Amino acid sequence: MIITEKAPAKINLALDTPMRYIDGLPRWNMVMNSIDLADYVTIETHQHQHRIKVYTDSSFLPNDQRNLAYQAAHILKNRFHIDGGVTIKIQKRIPVAAGLGGGSSDAAAVLRALNQGWNLGLSLRELAQLSLSIDSDVPYCVYSQTAHVTGHGEQVEVLRPFPHYWAVVAKPKISVSTPTILRQINYEKLQHLDVDSLVDCIQNGRWQESFAYMGNVLEPVTMNEYPEIRQLKQRMEKLGADVVQMSGTGPTVFALCHNESRARRLHNSLCGFCREVYLAMLL
Repeated sequence: MIITEKAPAKINLALDTPMRYIDGLPRWNMVMNSIDLADYVTIETHQHQHRIKVYTDSSFLPNDQRNLAYQAAHILKNRFHIDGGVTIKIQKRIPVAAGLGGGSSDAAAVLRALNQGWNLGLSLRELAQLSLSIDSDVPYCVYSQTAHVTGHGEQVEVLRPFPHYWAVVAKPKISVSTPTILRQINYEKLQHLDVDSLVDCIQNGRWQESFAYMGNVLEPVTMNEYPEIRQLKQRMEKLGADVVQMSGTGPTVFALCHNESRARRLHNSLCGFCREVYLAMLL
């Protein structure tokens, strides 16, 4: 059986971390949304071949056990004692190491596709619970809808869909190590967000008001190491958007615009300043 799944990029409308767990990982309090910038993941199941094979069109990605899509297939194969194998082909469109959850979304797409291909009959909630051991973003990416995400990332509350606003996504030519940024968090200095108010605005359709509650508490941490991210954000703010902020631990910065013409002007203005700029829409 051959199945193709869309694997959309995610952005953090709000990213906060109230504390660190005993295991050293952050406790998250986030609102996440997906955009129509996406990878495409095709799986082909095999009855007489038992291996998991991964192919991508990106030279930056491993095709072995280090690949999150491989790990997703391995978890389902072992958990449900599947004898057959699978070939996974990934067409990359989401920038790598960008804070947009590309690898996590690919893994989530594999879970959804193999759930169908192997007739497992699992709900999205069950897939999300299985996926936490892969990466903290994978449970959200299983849903890829507007959601309030807490805990280690496994608690996903689907919210009212955000309108199809325009998103201008810009990735500077740098790579950010997520583990390094997370180790540098000083919880006493974080300026925490009012995530509950953002959730309330979304649930009640107060879209313009919601912008006041968006933010990313990790921006100062990452920007201290990479000042070019701050420069990019400042440039995008001057060009006029409803909100501009970093996604995840960076380095990608996105701007939301309810007006298409403004989003296109912002996109065109950034193309000469930043090599990787994308015009997308919220899903």
